[in-house]
Amino acid sequence: MKQLNREFEIAIKKALAGAQNRGDLPVFDIPRIPASPPKRSSQGDLSYPAMALAKAARMSPLEIAKLIAAGLPKLDFVETIEVAPPGFVNCFLSRDYLRRQVDTIIAAGEGFGRLEIGACKTAQVEFVSANPSGPITIGHTRGAVVGDAMARLLEAAGYTVQREYYYNNAGNQMILLGKSLELRYRQQLGESVDLAPDHYHGDYLVEVAAALVAEHGEGLRDKGWETFKQAAESRMFDWIKRSLASIDIKHDAFYNETSLFEDERIWQALAAMRGNGHIYEAAYWEGADAAEIADVKAKDYLPATWFRSTSFGDEKDRVMVKSDGAPTYTLPDIAYHAHKLERGFDIAVNVLGSDHFSQAQVVRCGLMALGLDPTPIHVIFNQMVRAVRWSAELGEYEAVKQSKRAGDFDTLDDLVEMTSADAVRYHMLARSPNSQLDFDVDKVVRQSNENPVYYIQNAYVRCAGIFREAEERGFSDAGADLSELGEDELCFIRKALELGNVIEQAVASFEPHKIAFFAHELAALFHPIYDRVRVLHSEVPAGAAKARLRFYRAAAVVFQRLLRLMGMSAPERM
Repeated sequence: MKQLNREFEIAIKKALAGAQNRGDLPVFDIPRIPASPPKRSSQGDLSYPAMALAKAARMSPLEIAKLIAAGLPKLDFVETIEVAPPGFVNCFLSRDYLRRQVDTIIAAGEGFGRLEIGACKTAQVEFVSANPSGPITIGHTRGAVVGDAMARLLEAAGYTVQREYYYNNAGNQMILLGKSLELRYRQQLGESVDLAPDHYHGDYLVEVAAALVAEHGEGLRDKGWETFKQAAESRMFDWIKRSLASIDIKHDAFYNETSLFEDERIWQALAAMRGNGHIYEAAYWEGADAAEIADVKAKDYLPATWFRSTSFGDEKDRVMVKSDGAPTYTLPDIAYHAHKLERGFDIAVNVLGSDHFSQAQVVRCGLMALGLDPTPIHVIFNQMVRAVRWSAELGEYEAVKQSKRAGDFDTLDDLVEMTSADAVRYHMLARSPNSQLDFDVDKVVRQSNENPVYYIQNAYVRCAGIFREAEERGFSDAGADLSELGEDELCFIRKALELGNVIEQAVASFEPHKIAFFAHELAALFHPIYDRVRVLHSEVPAGAAKARLRFYRAAAVVFQRLLRLMGMSAPERM
């Protein structure tokens, strides 16, 4: 897809270089200054601020803008160029060019907006990564949607993308899961046994236990917790995959943390960090103050293995291996990310909860301690999310707590059942991950313009309705003369052509919510146009009707593309 802002910037750079070659402009390195849509349409479709060059050029911005305008090469998408104080170069798009884009959009189809900035490059997005100790919660769901949307946008930018799920099926929590299921199984057999407070109390294990009894009868009575851990893990992962599939999310790879122990990667990483002078043994870290030292001595702590992470800007050193010889969770994390870098991804995106912020910084320090460049790794942090409903009794929103399966927390399945897969996808994506999110259950199922899911999808539905009616009447857009299109239709096409820029910005800043914002903006532009620009109306001449039908065909392509980038469906009827 041609990105008009980039084409305009390249042309401006050529004009500036030409002015320098002629001696009209001092020689200096010409930086990239983005051209973007101005706030008012009267100022053009793209605007370039020459003010940013004034210091380097030692000239007034207005004079620089005039030099640019005079030296611009001919561009097929430009109708006029205007210079405006204090130093803007404003571009007005050609109406003929915009009309031609209607057929270009239709021909592009599902590939509309695709870029080549990631061509021949690879990207990995690691997201969800919940241990298989229970179903996907609402908290996990936000990271799942954000991660999958980021992967879709990277693909749209031309990258070959791998979606990875990193998990740990070892450790004390998984042992407790196995023991909890064993007790639930015995309860199903009629035994009077109780779960301890630290066990998993969710009702979902009752269902798993009932299934085991149905399958094995009493045959597992003498088996230990290991058998039940394996059974729980298998069923939990099947459940997790089904839940994610219900909102159109699938992973390409599942990476088990225990493999880092099996192939010695964690100990190799520790040895490499030690060899680089960043590991030491002590009962307390080197920067400990008198109070910390006294506390350690009072508790008679044995020496542990420390990472001198303060050498890389951390606030304090971190324990890598505890005094009992067991590694902390930080060491496998470092080893995993080292392997991630070794796999050669040009971009590696991690989607994590905001409570992982400090851990992510320590991992980054660990990679530098290994002599690796952590630059390819980018982290998207998600704030908390909760499902809420308005309580007339309380006069405020209250958290929804009505899980059928998971005890005292809500699951992705519950959320989809209460709303829809599309509602979950959009509302989890529609706000910056840096902000906390209240998922208003009542609002997201409302079929009105107050509900952005309905608002965006209804734009596609309206296009589909026009096509059905045209087909019933035997009316076609074959041979449409697009010169019949008016300003309303061209206004929509102008906005739709910004999709490539939105994808580029979302990928560059790792902010997938930008696509949700853009989809809503485009729908807000479309609906009033739909009310004004009729097709199958007795007062609309046949030529104009054909052109308008072709326009709506292009609009349908745009909305379908946006919905799929967000992982949502494009329904024909609502």
